[in-house]
Amino acid sequence: MKCDSGAIVVGAGIVGAACAEALARRGLSVRLLDARSGGATAAGMGHLVTLDDNDAELALTRDSIVRWRAWAPAMDEGCAFRGNGTLWLAASDEEWALAENKGARLAALGEAVDLLDARALAGVEPALRTGLLGALRLREDAIVYPPNVVRWLLRRHPGQISERHAEVVEIDGRGVTLAGGERLAADVVVLANGIEAATLCPELPIVPKKGHLAITDRYPGVLTHTVTELGYLGSVHNSEGPSLAFNAQPRPTGQLLIGTSRQFGSRDRDVDGGILARMLEHAAGFLPVLRELNIVRCWTGLRAASPDSLPLIGRHPDRDGLWLAVGHEGLGVTAAPTTAELLVGAIFGEPAVIDPQPYAPERFLGRSGAREGAEDA
Repeated sequence: MKCDSGAIVVGAGIVGAACAEALARRGLSVRLLDARSGGATAAGMGHLVTLDDNDAELALTRDSIVRWRAWAPAMDEGCAFRGNGTLWLAASDEEWALAENKGARLAALGEAVDLLDARALAGVEPALRTGLLGALRLREDAIVYPPNVVRWLLRRHPGQISERHAEVVEIDGRGVTLAGGERLAADVVVLANGIEAATLCPELPIVPKKGHLAITDRYPGVLTHTVTELGYLGSVHNSEGPSLAFNAQPRPTGQLLIGTSRQFGSRDRDVDGGILARMLEHAAGFLPVLRELNIVRCWTGLRAASPDSLPLIGRHPDRDGLWLAVGHEGLGVTAAPTTAELLVGAIFGEPAVIDPQPYAPERFLGRSGAREGAEDA
């Protein structure tokens, strides 16, 4: 398509940066606007994870992991990419059956997976508690440090991406209005600012899911994989109240990043001492040594969730020229590369890299979709 006035991307997190990079790669001049109010990218774990709750989630995460691994050799050390894999821990017969089924499905698709029984698990991660039945290992999963990946993406096309600290107060398909009244025009406007997207487009059925994280002092060698309980899968889409799940990640610094919690509908960014204490105690139930380690920082972030827990990627059906890349919940970092390729490919009329229909904004927006989305939210 012809874009004489270039593109504007609202939101300079990992999804917005990936979209800006993809637009610049196709020759566009891109203005990246961000209010710097503290988004999910800086608050997240940076876990690149293959998830298969449904076919759409699996397609999005599988394709993204391949793209992350293609990026990895070009990244600088500050991006902290490590292909350390994920261990999904089974603590019951039911979870072991889930690990077997999940592993068989992924193996049939060509994923690098293996099942570890209790003895093998203790051999690779001796700090975990005894009594676990085993784990499913996903070898292609990885970790990154998202804020530095954002900076790396924005440097890939010198002179084509300009970043500006600016609050957008009004948006349409032909430009944006900034606080103070300045108007910026563009042929393409991409909305990629997570939970704040619903402020600019109230019709978007996006709600916050608050999460807590904690990080320890430096204790190299405690863990080598990212480890998470299979019970996590049941907590991810919970909307009935606070939920907890064990997730621990060894950082290249030697620190341990500990999660995770979910509080549906909360916009309060303050640390909730009660939730944090419960989260850490739950984590220590899997990683007993955690009780002896120093926690040096705790924080929260707001995931932007859609009613069906899949992102909205594509053209806004009611606002000409406006494109959406929002609603990723906890998968914004993992899914950023494929989100950008789907979105920018659609803008330029290119063949889709995966089936785009499960993420189409029309499922919630438009005359029928808006009513359904509002009821579901």
